[in-house]
Amino acid sequence: MSGTRSFTSAVSKAFTEGAALDASKLQITNNPKPSCPLPNDQLVFGQTFTDHMLTIEWNKGKGWSAPEIKPYGPLVLDPSACVFHYAFELFEGLKAYRTPDNKITMFRPDMNMIRMNKSAARICLPTFDTDQLITLIGKLIEQDKSLVPQGQGYSLYIRPTMIGTTNGLGVSTPDKALLFVICSPVGPYYKTGFKAVRLEATDYATRAWPGGVGDKKLGANYAPCILPQLDAASRGYQQNLWLFGPEKNITEVGTMNVFFAFRDSKTGKKELVTAPLDGTILEGVTRDSVLALTRQNLDPKEWEVNERYYTITEVQERAEKGELLEAFGSGTAAVVSPIKEIGWNGTDINVPLLPGEQSGPLTKQVAQWIADIQYGRVKHGNWSRVVADLN
Repeated sequence: MSGTRSFTSAVSKAFTEGAALDASKLQITNNPKPSCPLPNDQLVFGQTFTDHMLTIEWNKGKGWSAPEIKPYGPLVLDPSACVFHYAFELFEGLKAYRTPDNKITMFRPDMNMIRMNKSAARICLPTFDTDQLITLIGKLIEQDKSLVPQGQGYSLYIRPTMIGTTNGLGVSTPDKALLFVICSPVGPYYKTGFKAVRLEATDYATRAWPGGVGDKKLGANYAPCILPQLDAASRGYQQNLWLFGPEKNITEVGTMNVFFAFRDSKTGKKELVTAPLDGTILEGVTRDSVLALTRQNLDPKEWEVNERYYTITEVQERAEKGELLEAFGSGTAAVVSPIKEIGWNGTDINVPLLPGEQSGPLTKQVAQWIADIQYGRVKHGNWSRVVADLN
C-alpha cells in the first residue's frame, strides 16, 4: 500500500506544476459557416460533428495555456510526436441530453473527469481541475446547442481526449500535451437500437490483467480488441464477453460493463451481479449508476445487488437449471444493452427475454430509470448538470 501511495503522490506532484487549468481565460472564435441539424434518422454514431471544438495546450514549464473554442478542424502535429509512437493517449465519453423544458444537461460529468485524471496520471500526462474542464465543456455545448438532437435514444456524445505532443523519438515523459474536446450528435450506438445482442465468451485473448491498465480509458486498450471482435462477428456475435484466468471469470464486454441476474431455485432470492473493480475492468459511470439505482429501488427482501467474481461456467450451469433470469451490458455509448445469447464452447447459452420483447423486465426497468434521469423527467441528486438553455 505504501508503494501505491508514494507512486500516486509522485505523479500528482510532477504533472500539476505550472499554471492551473482556468476556464475564465477561455477564448472563443466562432465558426463562420454554422451547420444545420441533421434529421435523427441520418445520425450515424460518431460520424457527424458539431461546428466547434475545445483545445487546451499544456507545457511542463508553464502549465495549462488559455483554453480555446474554435471551428472544428484538423490538428497539426509533428510526425515524431510521442502520441504516434508510444501511445500517450487517453479519452473519455459522456453525453448531453435535451430535456422536456428545453434545457441541455450533461449526465454525471464529475465521474468522467475523475476517471480522466486517473488515466492521465497513469501514463504521465498532466492532470487538471475537474470543475474547470466541466465548465469549459459546458461552454462548448452552449456554442453548438442547436445541434443537440431531440428524442429518446438521441443525445450529444462528448469526447474529451488528451495526447502527448512532445516531438522526437525515444520513450520518455512528455513535456507537452494537448487536451481537446469534440462533440457528435448521435442516435443509438448499435444499429439494431434497443434490441438484444449476441456475445461470444472469449478466453483465447485477454483484454486486461492484474497490475495492468484495464481500468483506465486508454486508446491502447481498445485497438488490440478489434481482431477478436472481428473473429466473433464472423460467427454472428456483436461483441466479445471477456473471460479471465483459469476460472474463466466474466469481466466485461468490448464496449460495456456487464450484469447478470440469477434466481436461487431453493430460496427464490434474486441476485444482480457484476464483476468487482479490481483494476482489470473499467470503472464505468453507467455501471455505477446501475448499481446505485438498483440498490435504491429494488426490494432487498427479493434482491441482492453484488459486485463479485462469477464465471462463465456458473452462468451456463444456472441457465441449464432455469436460474438465469437476464443479462445486460452498460456503458455511456450503448447505455443499457440487453443480451439474448452467449456463445461458449460451440453452444449458445440462451438468456431469457420478455415474450415478444427485446429485453428482460429488470433490463427494461433499469433502462427506463436511467433514461428518465438523463432526459430530465426525473431528478436524481446532482447527476444532471444544466449547461445550456434553449428557451
